[in-house]
Amino acid sequence: MIGAADEADPWRPARRIPWRPGIRRRTWVGWLFVAPALVMYGLFVLQPLALTVQYSFYRWDGVGPATWVGLNNYVAVLSEPRLVETLFNAFRLVLFFSFIPVALGLVTASVIQRVATGRLATISRTILFLPQVIPLVAAGIIWGRLLSLSGLINQALTAVGLGDITEAWLGDFDTALPAVGLIGIWVLLGFCTVLLLTGMTKIDPSYYESARLDGAGWFQEFRAITLPSLRNEIGVCITVTVIAALAAFDIVYVTTGGGPGGATAVPGIQIYIVAFLERQVGLASALAVVLMVLVLVVILPIQRLSRGSDL
Repeated sequence: MIGAADEADPWRPARRIPWRPGIRRRTWVGWLFVAPALVMYGLFVLQPLALTVQYSFYRWDGVGPATWVGLNNYVAVLSEPRLVETLFNAFRLVLFFSFIPVALGLVTASVIQRVATGRLATISRTILFLPQVIPLVAAGIIWGRLLSLSGLINQALTAVGLGDITEAWLGDFDTALPAVGLIGIWVLLGFCTVLLLTGMTKIDPSYYESARLDGAGWFQEFRAITLPSLRNEIGVCITVTVIAALAAFDIVYVTTGGGPGGATAVPGIQIYIVAFLERQVGLASALAVVLMVLVLVVILPIQRLSRGSDL
């Protein structure tokens, strides 16, 4: 309780709460619980990150002595056409891995919420989310066979009279990257749909009832109620899928290996090739640092916009 003297003198320093032994004990116990996770994070995340930044300033083959080259590796990353092209390919994949799955996820989740109920809704969510359970390497192998020249997709096209457009989708310069993007859509659509559908269940149904009384249709409800209410969920979806696009490796490595002729080469693939096949660890580290900076530059504004209403 504040005394009369304290009320009379507002500039008097506040009385400090005594540091009790029990508080100190609880603090140390809390740090002990967190310590193993912090140690693991430091060893397997922060230390490799610091070493990657350090290696990016050297010319090193991974075995012999390293030579200091300063920013030369970064200049090479931003000037060599084959390395710059990998960055452009990663941003092209953002369209397939992020924008299309989020847009389709919004529509699919809205349809499930309106049409599917009970067991049908559960089955729909399970089927759509199933690709998230399948390892990406297995998904790449399956789709590699489906998209091959004699695969099921070309057989289906031939069966319906579209045999003239069949081709090795992953082996053509023009269709290889969109084909990889199609796999990304298949993998990430279920994640976006389930997350957005969960967000839709939190919206007060009275908002939709009021809109219907005012004569609003499905699209007006979707634009005026559903989209604004899913701001945070959409931000999470875009964040996760953009990172998946920029850091893609598994699917590309299994299906095309970066080919044909570098048409599907993305930073993850190029880092592996430069570091382990060409033995240029410094250049690969610089490309990895550039990729990390690009991810932060893209993701941080998205995070700020998605939390705009809370700031």
